[in-house]
Amino acid sequence: MRRPTPPGSEGSNGKWMYSAPWQSWLWFLIMAYEVTATRRRPKTFEELAGQEFVTATLSKSLASGQIAHAYLFSGPRGCGKTSTARILARGLNCEHGPTATPCGVCPACLEGAKGSSLDIIEIDGASNTSVNDVRQIKEEVLFPPNSSRFKVYIIDEVHMLSGGAFNALLKTIEEPPPYIVFIFATTELHKVPATIKSRCQHFAFRLIPLETISKILRDTCNELGIQAEDEALFWIARESTGSLRDAYTLFDQVLSFSDANIRSELIREKLGLVGLENLNTLAQFCTKNDVQNALLHVDSIIGSGVALEQCIIDLAGYYRSLLLLKTGITREALLGYPLERFSTEVLQALDPVRIEHALDLLLAVYRDIRYSVSPRFEFETVMVKLCGLSTWVSPEELRSAIADARNLLQNAPRPVSAPGASVSPQPSSGPSPFMSDFHRALAARREADAQSKSVHTDEETVERITQVFPGTIIK
Repeated sequence: MRRPTPPGSEGSNGKWMYSAPWQSWLWFLIMAYEVTATRRRPKTFEELAGQEFVTATLSKSLASGQIAHAYLFSGPRGCGKTSTARILARGLNCEHGPTATPCGVCPACLEGAKGSSLDIIEIDGASNTSVNDVRQIKEEVLFPPNSSRFKVYIIDEVHMLSGGAFNALLKTIEEPPPYIVFIFATTELHKVPATIKSRCQHFAFRLIPLETISKILRDTCNELGIQAEDEALFWIARESTGSLRDAYTLFDQVLSFSDANIRSELIREKLGLVGLENLNTLAQFCTKNDVQNALLHVDSIIGSGVALEQCIIDLAGYYRSLLLLKTGITREALLGYPLERFSTEVLQALDPVRIEHALDLLLAVYRDIRYSVSPRFEFETVMVKLCGLSTWVSPEELRSAIADARNLLQNAPRPVSAPGASVSPQPSSGPSPFMSDFHRALAARREADAQSKSVHTDEETVERITQVFPGTIIK
């Protein structure tokens, strides 16, 4: 492809220059690419996901003509605050409005969608924080809209304004001209003064459910003709923590190395994740008290490129899911994986008390590794402790056992048993290896007491308990 150099004062001679065709196409592709979060930004209230209360209220307000002079949108990042503000602004200025469904074809809608409307002014509160910036707004509101029905000011991150700037806005917000509408958006509502809140209609945006984000990602894959596993999309939705923009950003990152086929195995390999299969295997080694294989498996996981912190986070999340399953919760959005993918062996071997102890150990080591001389040694020590979960005795179990022993040895009421018969007391809580052994020892002690009719002192009680359970320290 040959084209003339553009005229100008810096060496242009009007002669022809050569440009390869692939360079022109490459430049076109680079300029044509648009991130998913921008390309799929909602343009109507119907497209806004997870904010049904907000969209229903604003739609009815626009339909009835009850337009407030100031709105305050608060909520987590990436949940649709700025998108809602733009949709509201276009609905106010649409030629067929005010309406909850902007036509999208009139000049006001087209200019608003392109961001070129002179009557929709977006201001970044983080970079316009001073009183002088607010003074400029106060001077501009005196002039009517250029070509639209309303002049709309959208101030994002409004909590970043200074105290003086907020005070300068008070009078303007309270009694603005009839053609002025303010829309404030913030992620930190507690930093907005109460005097500002009282002059605005407040709408609290919520985190978007994981199921909704996963469905939107599936629609995005269908739109682009991309194959994707449900587990991979669900992982992206879970990692976004309720933020659709975060989900789109992570989706673009995964798509860049997935070659139009998003697979959970590839995500684990590229992003350094442990994976449920490795977590099941590691937990099974722990329940079997297999310290050697557990430490070797940890070394294999870390050697595959998984960060130590990520390994602790994933393992803590795994035990959290086990605890939820023990309490009867089977919702996939809370567990992170389908119920059938968790190890049945681990679920049967651990009770809620020991799972809670495992979580305490993992959360404690995550806090401690920041100041540790060797974070890996800290984690390996915790893994050794996790391998002893099956024999670990909780303080409540030990207290209950000692109380039972004291009552027994002080001639507490007990069922009469024939000589040679064994009476097994029923524990008040769920059985554990420690409690089962302890009650067997109590049964044998009762049989001996029934034959000898002897009464023992507290010192003898302590001595016998330590004989039955070597290594037990009673203070």
